[in-house]
Amino acid sequence: MSRTILLIVHSGREEATKVAADFATDIHKSGINIRILEADRAALVAPGLTDAEVVSATHAAEGCELAVVFGGDGTILRSAEICHHTNTPLLGVNLGHVGFLAEADVEDIHHVVKGVVDRTYQVEERLTLDVQVKVAGKVVATNWALNEASVEKAARERMLELVVEIDNRPVSRWGCDGVVCATPTGSTAYNFSAGGPIVWPEVEALLMVPISAHALFARPLVVSPASTLAIEVVGETASGVLWCDGRRASELPRGARVEVRRGARPVHLARLQNAPFADRLVRKFDLPVAGWRGAAERRMQDKP
Repeated sequence: MSRTILLIVHSGREEATKVAADFATDIHKSGINIRILEADRAALVAPGLTDAEVVSATHAAEGCELAVVFGGDGTILRSAEICHHTNTPLLGVNLGHVGFLAEADVEDIHHVVKGVVDRTYQVEERLTLDVQVKVAGKVVATNWALNEASVEKAARERMLELVVEIDNRPVSRWGCDGVVCATPTGSTAYNFSAGGPIVWPEVEALLMVPISAHALFARPLVVSPASTLAIEVVGETASGVLWCDGRRASELPRGARVEVRRGARPVHLARLQNAPFADRLVRKFDLPVAGWRGAAERRMQDKP
C-alpha cells in the first residue's frame, strides 16, 4: 500500500522551503508520495519539488499517514486546523524561536527523514478544547483550540468585566484584560505569559488564568478535564473578543457567554524519541541547571 506524507511549510521563510524540499526529495526516493498545499506550490516547486501532489487545504490531510510541518509553533497550529478532522498526526520541524510543539530542530533533519521512512515515530494524543459562544441562550459560534481559548477586551482603554463559572457554579468576578482557558499543551504558551502554571502534557486538566485582573482573588485555576468553564461578559459598556489559538476570532457583546469543555477530538503529535518533558522544558527555555548532581549521584549508586 502506498504511503503519502503531507508537507506544510512556513513559505515566508526561505530556509523552511529549502529544508522541506530537501526532505521531500529524500523520502520520495524511498517510494513515499508527497502532497503539498496549493498555497505552498510556488515556494516548493521552484526548489525542485515537481513530483508532489498539489491540493487545497480543505481536504489536504485525507489519506495521509503523517503531516510534516516546517516552521514554528504558529505554522504547527495552522497545520492542526488542516489535520484536526482527519486525526492525521503532526510532526513539527522547528524553524521558529521556541517551537514547543515541534519534535525536531532543523539540524536534526536526517533523523526526521529516517524516522519517517522507517516508521519509527510514535503518536501521542493531546487534549483539545471545544468552545461555544452563547448570546441570550442561543449558540452563535462554535470553535476549538489546541493551546488555548482566550477572552480578551476589545478596546484598549476599557477593562473587561467578567464573571467566571466552574461546573455551573460562580467562582469570581474580575475586572481584567481577559481570561485564558488553556490545555496542558498550551500551558507553555499564552497561559505561561499570563502567569499560569506549566502542566506536563500527559496530565489531563483544564486551566483558567485571569489576565491583569483587579481583584482580591485572581489566581490561576487547574480543574478536572470533565469540568465546564464558563465566562460571561457583564458590565455596562465593554465588549470582548474570543480568540482560539490566537488565530480564529469571535466578537463577544455584553451578555455573551463562553463555555469551554474538553474537546471531543484530540490532536495527534508524532514523536521521534521518548525524551522527558523536563528535558524539553530546559532546552526550549534555556533554563539554568548548572550544579545539578542527580546524574553523578545515580552513577555512584550504580557502582558495585
